[in-house]
Amino acid sequence: MVWEGDVMRIPNIVAGMLLVAAGTAIAAAVAGGTPQTKAPSDPPMIDARAFQKILAEHNGKPLLVNFWATWCEPCRDEYPMLNELAKQYAPQGLQVVGVSMDDDGDLILMRRFLARYKPVFPNYRKTAGNEAAFRESVLPGWTGTMPVSIFYAKDGRQAGHFLGEKPRGQYEETIKTLIGSSFDAGAEFQRK
Repeated sequence: MVWEGDVMRIPNIVAGMLLVAAGTAIAAAVAGGTPQTKAPSDPPMIDARAFQKILAEHNGKPLLVNFWATWCEPCRDEYPMLNELAKQYAPQGLQVVGVSMDDDGDLILMRRFLARYKPVFPNYRKTAGNEAAFRESVLPGWTGTMPVSIFYAKDGRQAGHFLGEKPRGQYEETIKTLIGSSFDAGAEFQRK
């Protein structure tokens, strides 16, 4: 004997099961049929020797190397402007490279930072340890003040540097001097 209430529940249960099955099939088709976008990879790790190799790879072109970190507020403020300058002066031959000084504990912040600003130039991350030796090999006398921007002439020698955040006009003046034919091979600048 079938009760009237039980008869009404059977179609509802069957309909519910069909909806779950259809939803699962659709989800499987979407997941399998649409390629997933690959997460961007972390910047390559570098030490002092790898940094020298990067400089050698950019020999023959004016180069700006910026050392930054997500925990450094002036670095975060300056970075978007550096990205704009990299776009603006690339046609004149300027190369830009970023080096993150973030620790492993700041990886998520660094990834978000790079995803947000989408730099047009390559970025690297300093390997942990030997901070003082790394800084000394990059810029003798550098005590760790950040950000640091180092300018290299076309012949690969260090032409000058900025310690701390600087305004756009100061960067543009320096970049124009660096890429211009008026750059005196003996002239150096240093702005603190």
